[in-house]
Amino acid sequence: MWLRQTSVSLPIDSPTQDNAACQARVEGILFLAKEPLPSRKIALLADIKDGREVRRIIGSLNKQYDSRGQSFRIEQIAGGYRYMTKQAYSSWIRRLEASPALVRFTRPAIETLSVIAYQQPVMRAEVEAVRGVGCGEVIRQLMDRGFVRISGRSEDLGRPFLYSTSKGFLEIFGLNTLEELPEIDFPTLATSQVDDPAEQKPENPLRQPDEEIVLEAENDQAA
Repeated sequence: MWLRQTSVSLPIDSPTQDNAACQARVEGILFLAKEPLPSRKIALLADIKDGREVRRIIGSLNKQYDSRGQSFRIEQIAGGYRYMTKQAYSSWIRRLEASPALVRFTRPAIETLSVIAYQQPVMRAEVEAVRGVGCGEVIRQLMDRGFVRISGRSEDLGRPFLYSTSKGFLEIFGLNTLEELPEIDFPTLATSQVDDPAEQKPENPLRQPDEEIVLEAENDQAA
């Protein structure tokens, strides 16, 4: 939705007109963006010298937002930048009918997604070796939801698919890169355990029921 043009006088302590114009262009582009935009693309769209200058402008804008106590900031996520609402205001924003719904995962889904995230690129057999159960249907569901993608083929016999997380995974978990995942100790993968379906480990009897897990990102996209 476009706003009608108005004339606003800049306060004395505001940036120079050239810098203010660049800030306004960056704000306008990010306000309408439907996905995180890399700094180079923002620079191209806003006619700014380079990505470094865009990052400087974004830092300046965030300082202004924080000093004014705004409910939003420009955050770096999934390799780009976008407006995000601060966590403290998420409950209020969800009162809007158009606000994003909570993302829900079953326990098998979150377990499978965790193995892929930490071991990628990974074969299905390797995921099943860690979980001890078949994961084909769960992986398909994660792909349908845009959290997992096929990233290549293994050199193993039959050249099975390799699975990795997607950009959508980074967005929903509020990550900029995979390096931001918390460090954990993961079991060693042993594909030989599942090469023969008849030799697959039975499901762990202590495994908790397939309850649904509700995940809420640290920040919500600003409306």
